[in-house]
Amino acid sequence: MAQIFKICPAADWQAAEAAGVFKGSAVDLKDGFIHFSARPQLRETAARHFAGQVGLVLIAFDEACFGAALKWEPSRGGDLFPHLYGTIDPATADWVKPLPALADL
Repeated sequence: MAQIFKICPAADWQAAEAAGVFKGSAVDLKDGFIHFSARPQLRETAARHFAGQVGLVLIAFDEACFGAALKWEPSRGGDLFPHLYGTIDPATADWVKPLPALADL
């Protein structure tokens, strides 16, 4: 099982759990897909896109649960990032934790 990770505001994830679907954060909706990171990409993703933000969660998923809707596409410096072209059933999350300090990623 290869895990991928989503960083998002805890309030967004709580709303998704209540609704039974996560359609993406504001940036996901703007870009047309849900952004994920592989474990080695987490520290840079957090520093680059979430610096100084509080109230975030880190959510782990088994990448296999998304099937063909998950595409690995080039992003920063040609590195491949997982992008989901669809929505997420919050029940598919392996776990949800408060975003740890950057040193812990």
